[in-house]
Amino acid sequence: MHATRSAPVRYLLLLTSLWLVIFLLTRSALYFTHLSDAGGHFFSIFATGLVYDLGFVLYAALPLAVYLLLCPAPLWRLRAHRGLLRVVMFASVFVMLFVAVAEWLFWDEFGVRFNFIAVDYLVYSDEVLNNILESYPIGLILSVLALVALVVTLAIAKPLRQALDAPLPSWRKRLASLAGLALLAGCCALLINQDMPRGQGGNAYARELASNGPYQFFAAFRNNELDYSQFYGSLGESESTQLIRAELQEPNARFVDQEPMGIRREITASGSPRTPNIVLVTIESLSAKYLGSNGDTRNLTPNLDALRKQSLYFNNFYATGTRTDRGLEAITLSMPPTPGRSIVKRIGRESGFSSLGQQLAEVGYDSVFVYGGRGYFDNMNAFFSGNGYRVVDQSSVAEADISFKNAWGMSDEDLYTQALKLADADHDNQVPFFLQLMTTSNHRPYTYPDGRIDIPSGNGRDGAVKYTDHAIGRFLQQARSKPWFDNTLFIFVADHTAGSAGKEDLPVSNYQIPLFIYAPKLIEAREESKLASQIDLAPTLLGLLNMSYTSTFFGRDLMLDDRLPPRVLIGNYQHLGLFNGQDLAILSPRDGLRRHNQALGESQEVNSSTSDPLIQRAIAYYQVASYGFTHHLLDWLPAANQRTALKN
Repeated sequence: MHATRSAPVRYLLLLTSLWLVIFLLTRSALYFTHLSDAGGHFFSIFATGLVYDLGFVLYAALPLAVYLLLCPAPLWRLRAHRGLLRVVMFASVFVMLFVAVAEWLFWDEFGVRFNFIAVDYLVYSDEVLNNILESYPIGLILSVLALVALVVTLAIAKPLRQALDAPLPSWRKRLASLAGLALLAGCCALLINQDMPRGQGGNAYARELASNGPYQFFAAFRNNELDYSQFYGSLGESESTQLIRAELQEPNARFVDQEPMGIRREITASGSPRTPNIVLVTIESLSAKYLGSNGDTRNLTPNLDALRKQSLYFNNFYATGTRTDRGLEAITLSMPPTPGRSIVKRIGRESGFSSLGQQLAEVGYDSVFVYGGRGYFDNMNAFFSGNGYRVVDQSSVAEADISFKNAWGMSDEDLYTQALKLADADHDNQVPFFLQLMTTSNHRPYTYPDGRIDIPSGNGRDGAVKYTDHAIGRFLQQARSKPWFDNTLFIFVADHTAGSAGKEDLPVSNYQIPLFIYAPKLIEAREESKLASQIDLAPTLLGLLNMSYTSTFFGRDLMLDDRLPPRVLIGNYQHLGLFNGQDLAILSPRDGLRRHNQALGESQEVNSSTSDPLIQRAIAYYQVASYGFTHHLLDWLPAANQRTALKN
């Protein structure tokens, strides 16, 4: 039977069979190490996975098939050409093994196959490459992979030689084989899509395991933005407008937008405006679960645990997404996580919004975004500079002023040192300052200056969390000696949690983060249990300032006793959720509508429809946010009557 196969076909079958074996071993390793999470589903995972594996193999092997099937006979028989094909076989095995290891490490970090995050990591290759080099023994890993690839290549020497020695078919048969492969690839393009194992319902771990990492990577690269109206459930314009305005109808708000689905409204403060300084620290990956005051026994956050007793602390607070750019979007623009990329990274449409920094700059604040890394990462510089901020990042700081840095940027201590300098300068110039900081130390490779804490640098996230806490304690100690301290609000909030993967598409408990508002001379210390999220921070802060302004925010002022129904909005690129404190509505592509009853307990998933009030509320938020973005209804519109006089 093998003798009837031509040399190019036999070579391709041998090469692609090795790929399929590596894919099978990768899926098996992930499955059996996460057996309890996957919840069984063995047959469906591996059957669907095989379909994806075959689809990717067809796509990936097609260019090589074109070369092999069109290769002239004299060239095919050359010794050098045969040697080249052996090298190609070795290289393909090495690359597939490398991808398998990369998938394992990516899963360990994010709990999913390759997705948008992997695409972004490829775009920002400098930071990612340095992070990898600092986090893993790359030289050793590559050496081992090369050795394994060599062993495999030697093990298949006999069938490889037989493939190369096989007869070459006629040109007619070659072209027929090529046409057949092209037809199969075309069928795959029509019949296989990203939603097959990632559809609506079921176990999220199982669907991820059924995916193929390289296939998912290229699918995410191609589909990194999703049109809400095309892919998600919608309501009529009037119904969505009525619902969203009911969600945002606070006692001090008057809607002034005449546009369909417009939410622009005048917020009228009841008291006299005040202009304290503001330092808003967005902390990398700080899950609420790490706080000792939340039950963690490792003593990682002694400074934050003490700060909690001295602050207005929100103990029922959630992130909107799973990446830094999502946290920055929610905090800065007070927007739900629209599907696809965050607005921060939508190049060409990332600026001109009615942001928190823009609102404060309008009344005389020096609004500054201060980042410990390089601001071109995640398009931060373009986003913040286009939305009312001036930007200070690692590239703005002299090397002599940076005591420690890693792949992601300078240490948190160095970041806080820069913030103190900026605050001193604005205070000397009698200008109120709004400093919005973004830290980097609580991120892989988890390195930080030696001698600060009792966990050696680079030993994992526990040490990074404890160093993050140490740096915050040191920063506040230094700030207390400053003349501007008594008139400053310090806000500490996470950008997202340390991990959001789970059996469900949107595991609500994994989105919980802390929020501290600390100002001992201005804010009474107490705990607030109102259900809230990052989109509520901006209106709450402006409410604390007694500031009247025109709002396009989707968040609420948490200090108002407004009787509005509770909700938080969470998402993960494709799935969009609204949690009401008990149940979770999920909107998915292709009009998928589901709800998880008792989402914080024994969650029960059921299909739903647009007649479900919880689904209706979710649709109203996401449909109006997406419409407002695409139709410029959320843009900044400065007006003289929006300006509030500064109070000396």
